[in-house]
Amino acid sequence: MVNLKFLKQNVLTILIILALAVLVGVGAARFTQRQSGFTTSPKSSPENLKIVSEESVVIDVVKKASPSVASIAIERRLLNPFGPFEAPAQTQSGIGTGFVIAANGLILTNKHVVNIPGKYFVVLKDGKAENKFEVRQIHRDPFNDLAILKIDPTAASGQVLKPLDLGDSSKLQVGQKVIAIGNALGRLDNTVTTGVISGLGRGITPFDPSTGTSENLQDVIQTDAAINPGNSGGPLLNSSAQVIGINVAQAGAENIGFATPINVAKQLISDFEKTGKILRPFLGVRYNHISKDVALLNNVPEGEFIQEVVDGSAASDAGMRAGDIIIEVDGVKLTEGKSLQDIIRGKKVGEQLRLKIFRDNKTLDITATLEEAPTE
Repeated sequence: MVNLKFLKQNVLTILIILALAVLVGVGAARFTQRQSGFTTSPKSSPENLKIVSEESVVIDVVKKASPSVASIAIERRLLNPFGPFEAPAQTQSGIGTGFVIAANGLILTNKHVVNIPGKYFVVLKDGKAENKFEVRQIHRDPFNDLAILKIDPTAASGQVLKPLDLGDSSKLQVGQKVIAIGNALGRLDNTVTTGVISGLGRGITPFDPSTGTSENLQDVIQTDAAINPGNSGGPLLNSSAQVIGINVAQAGAENIGFATPINVAKQLISDFEKTGKILRPFLGVRYNHISKDVALLNNVPEGEFIQEVVDGSAASDAGMRAGDIIIEVDGVKLTEGKSLQDIIRGKKVGEQLRLKIFRDNKTLDITATLEEAPTE
């Protein structure tokens, strides 16, 4: 007679053994699959390749561009307050950035970087080698906060100056990746930040605390790449290591920086290489804009209120006076969106301006011939 109790116990044991065997087999198969497909998983591979690709682009751009990015320093003479009869001490501090635009020793930077009186130096690094050049000449652009520095390229010990490739800022798109290289915080060493183009065609009026002046800059590039003190004058590069902008300012808000489009500088560089100087048209007035609201309150037209006329300038020769209000130039009304500077920026030395002036409650028509801006 079959013992049913014994049979049930054996069947249950067999089933448990079979279940464990199945589980072990499945686990081993999955482990083997993971081992064999670990490096080629279709879920992780594209993401990993994308990250590596993006990193390599930035690394390649930095390696290519860094030897041509210059730290700009100024040497000052400081008196020792504890030894007033001792000789002044020489100190060197980094104040900005520039980059090589010609192998014969031309460096492009911002005008406000080299506005302080003093002895300037350019520091270039190629790997671990460092070369220091004295700035022989400074040519400033009075309109676009740009300056061209001249150094002696033969002063380098084994380093050949390599100009950076200049791109085309007219083809930029919002969202395009950009890389900024510069002498952040004035430490005489290149730092790198990345971001995208956040906006195009912006207008800003950055304030320069060193001189107490501000510049009205139009059509600038906005980026979220960090532009820190000391980055001014450095290159904003695309993924092909081409300069598409010159870093110029940071905003009070976080992740907002600005750069002058490189196309603004390309004409400047071309003219300088031909003439050896910066040619800019010059009217010779210092002015403030009278807005529409202020004009209505004072019963005067909107326009540029002349505060000062430079002696011997085009404005002086045309008979313009302090207190005049320029309301039109070549038939174009002057507004907050269209300033006198905007119009003059598009002119050349020797061109005439047809000005409509408001003076003593009367409107006068004056013609002025633009002259060459004085060398700063």
